Amino acid sequence: MAKRYEDNGAGGTGANSADGAGPGGQRGRVLWVDQPAGRRRMPDPVRTSAVRAVLIVAVTLTDATIAFFLTVTGSWLALPLSLCGIAGVVVATWGVLDVLITRQAWNQRYGVLSEPSSTARGRRRERRRARREARSAPPLPPRAPGLGEATGIWPPPTGTGRG
Repeated sequence: MAKRYEDNGAGGTGANSADGAGPGGQRGRVLWVDQPAGRRRMPDPVRTSAVRAVLIVAVTLTDATIAFFLTVTGSWLALPLSLCGIAGVVVATWGVLDVLITRQAWNQRYGVLSEPSSTARGRRRERRRARREARSAPPLPPRAPGLGEATGIWPPPTGTGRG
């Protein structure tokens, strides 16, 4: 929904009217227009791990920057902060890997889209057409069993080669 405001400065009821038109039939200017997203929203577990990873990386980069400036000034806090920066790099690497692993696990569990390819669709159409034709064709007459085929008589008659 686009929000509108009046730019003519008149104190009329244009902003409160049902059609949004100002006095004299003028329409207000658009503040913003919602546009459809280019990509689908990330699944909740993946988004949670991505936010966590971004926060960890941001804290690590801040820590590294402060450690750099403390090293340049020769402060005694440079060493402890540098050690925290090294630990932060390890944790940030874990956070980024967590995003990748969570995303892959989610895709393997829930991300399968069942969309047949165009070749599969064509083959399926051919099979359906063949089944339809087979159903609409008249049934074949029963055929006589050939030599050596079961006739429902047991023991088989002599002369079939079985003894």
